[in-house]
Amino acid sequence: MHRLPDRAILRLTGPDTLALLERTVTHKVMDWPEGEARYGALLTPQGKIIADYIAHRTADGVLIDVHQDAAEDLLKRLKMFRLRSAVELVRDEALVSAISADGAPDPRSAKLPRRAVAPAAEAAPPLEGWDALTIAAGIPEWGRDYRAAEVFPTDINMDLMNGIDYKKGCFVGQEVASRMKRKGLIRKRTVRLRGQGLTPGAEVRAGALVLGQITSAAAGEALALIRTDRFAQSIAGQQPVTVNEASAEIEGAPWLIAEVKAHLEAKADE
Repeated sequence: MHRLPDRAILRLTGPDTLALLERTVTHKVMDWPEGEARYGALLTPQGKIIADYIAHRTADGVLIDVHQDAAEDLLKRLKMFRLRSAVELVRDEALVSAISADGAPDPRSAKLPRRAVAPAAEAAPPLEGWDALTIAAGIPEWGRDYRAAEVFPTDINMDLMNGIDYKKGCFVGQEVASRMKRKGLIRKRTVRLRGQGLTPGAEVRAGALVLGQITSAAAGEALALIRTDRFAQSIAGQQPVTVNEASAEIEGAPWLIAEVKAHLEAKADE
């Protein structure tokens, strides 16, 4: 059982724990069995991500596995939203995020290993190669691909990774998140690329079009935040994708193919 790098654990306990999360965070909270992990985030009122996390349901509350640089801000904001609710919120330094065969499935992707919250004394040193593993699975991560208040949930595909429940009651930033979903055509997405010379910060281009920018890279693969409407335009014009003047390939995931098709159809109808 190896601990994961750069993670912190927040412990929420008390009879109003689920009610607090229900009215603040993006993911479904009710009907949450003990032992199940869920993916979610706290948003700004403008709909951008403050911090995303993996939350584990326990017998007496919830454990939130969050990037260590986002932990104090998330804790402070949840305490602010607590008001008079009966919820205790603390950062638990005795616990760590870990990869464990006995853990819960990662709710973001079946390609990722099971994860758990474990006593720090029982976990082996940090797991090596985590960036390569998550990039290969197409999973962007806070602190590497984005930071607080930089991206909307759809920019990092949260809606495709069970991270947003659009049918739940109100949560912080819901109006903006729901409006972006209702518009139908998502303009920015994180995609996976293959190629040579893929470096964070490099532009992803198609001829004269700048599609977006690489946010992380490892072992010949990368994640990039791109404009899907411009990617559709490049496909229509048969313009090859390049990074640092070298050929690159954007993975044609089924959801991306469908969104590109929608952009092309919308353009044809203009």
